[in-house]
Amino acid sequence: MSRPTGRVLTLLELLQSGGTRTVAELADRLGVEGRTVRRYVDQLIDLDVPVESVRGRYGGYRLAPGYRLPPLMLSDDEALAVLLGLVAGRRAGLMTAHRTANETASAKIRRVLPRHTARRLDALLDSLAFTDQPGDSDTPDADVLLTLADAVSKRRPVSIRYTDRDGRRSERTLHAYGIVNHAGRWYVTGTDVRIGEDRTFRLDRIADARTLPGAFEAPPGPDPAQRVLSGFATAEYRHEVTLRIHGTVEQIRARLPASVATLAEYGPAAGEDPATERWLRVELRAERLDWLPPALAALDRPFVIERPDELRDLVVEFADRLASRARAEHEVGRAPAP
Repeated sequence: MSRPTGRVLTLLELLQSGGTRTVAELADRLGVEGRTVRRYVDQLIDLDVPVESVRGRYGGYRLAPGYRLPPLMLSDDEALAVLLGLVAGRRAGLMTAHRTANETASAKIRRVLPRHTARRLDALLDSLAFTDQPGDSDTPDADVLLTLADAVSKRRPVSIRYTDRDGRRSERTLHAYGIVNHAGRWYVTGTDVRIGEDRTFRLDRIADARTLPGAFEAPPGPDPAQRVLSGFATAEYRHEVTLRIHGTVEQIRARLPASVATLAEYGPAAGEDPATERWLRVELRAERLDWLPPALAALDRPFVIERPDELRDLVVEFADRLASRARAEHEVGRAPAP
């Protein structure tokens, strides 16, 4: 593409973003003089693009209201952000009418993308998985995400530069099984080749990713989303907690989801109704314990703390604070009016 043609298309993109653009602003963005901007505008008008001239102190150029611009021009990052948003919207359970619009919009974007970009995005969409905890997601680095998706799709090893939660940097070789969105964050899960164990990595902590020669076979077992949830529940943290809670699986999972805790019994005994309340062993790991007393109070089920003793002390302190506040409010309510 010649430089003047590229500048004309850039001008079109600037006008497409909305509002009135002054000649001085457009000239500065395009790196040309004002009279060159006017010549580019004439070229757009010759192509039947309805560019309007706005007179006055704050005048300039704008596209006619309601004009739908073909073709769609998106960078890799922009296309990725839009498609990920649409896919996440479908998974979040939008209404039927919105879901139909969502799917048609995805198809339209897919049709007008350059072939190379479309192939990379197809590989990404085939590699994605979502847990049952949707959230508002930031779009990760496009190059890292697309490279990982290609590695997942073609079962090729990938090298990543990673910074862990303690700030330690390392380079890993990963056999990536899938890319997962959980609670608003993006993760890649697979086997860390150096240690031969499954690991899950946050994409926003990956500085660089590149595919390596060779191939691998994904092992049988849980799907990528389940691998991520299991990894969260069994990760090494400062505190190991064991509880016995009387209730149903559904009641317990409402406050202690699979990404936080594991249940020793996940299904009913033979012939037992799944809704039957029973004692279940709950295990979890946590960096901090202060969030657990409120969670157990909100669960509102009988429970026994097996370990650690520190959690038992925190629960007693939490209960004392609640009782103290309740008594204070009661006394205030009984006080005579002045």
